[in-house]
Amino acid sequence: MALHTWLIFLTAVFGLALTPGPNGLLALSHGALYGHRKTLFTVSGGVLGFTLLMALSMLGIGTLLQASAQALTILKWLGGAYLIWLGIQLWRAPPLHLAMAEKADARSSLKLFRQGLLSALSNPKVILFFGAFLPQFLDPRGDLWLQFAIMALTFAVVEGSVEYLLARMAHRVRPWLQRSGKGFNRCCGGLFALMGAALPMTR
Repeated sequence: MALHTWLIFLTAVFGLALTPGPNGLLALSHGALYGHRKTLFTVSGGVLGFTLLMALSMLGIGTLLQASAQALTILKWLGGAYLIWLGIQLWRAPPLHLAMAEKADARSSLKLFRQGLLSALSNPKVILFFGAFLPQFLDPRGDLWLQFAIMALTFAVVEGSVEYLLARMAHRVRPWLQRSGKGFNRCCGGLFALMGAALPMTR
């Protein structure tokens, strides 16, 4: 993977990690309820779940590319259209509502890990998203599995770091998201739409 391609991918992954989603909100709520250290188990479970889903998407993409030399171009345009659609949906989404319980029961580290893992695995849209997102950064002339490994590692580090920061800053971030939720959604939605329009045209 070329350095400039990786840097674009890194920027896009940061935008993806900052976009409101079930695991980010779970890390936010667990950070407020149980503290950032214990929430590390929630974050670890979520990152593992996302990595497994990414591996499934990569396997399907790799199989398709082996079957057709033109498959990557088709995937890029279909993926770009899907990203634009996601951007429109996020733009129109209502503000986040992040009400927390006053008291929470103490949960074991294993339960928190399992909750993060299941939150990631139970979202089938993630596989569709990775199927649309990852081909935008592939070079068919290079080693596909090495590129996949670099992308998976980059995503895991960024996603885990952002979720942990959300857990650490839960009490500060929550009120801001509730006040500025609509504008935040539109910013993230615009980012997805721009990626969907621009990335298929890159080579």
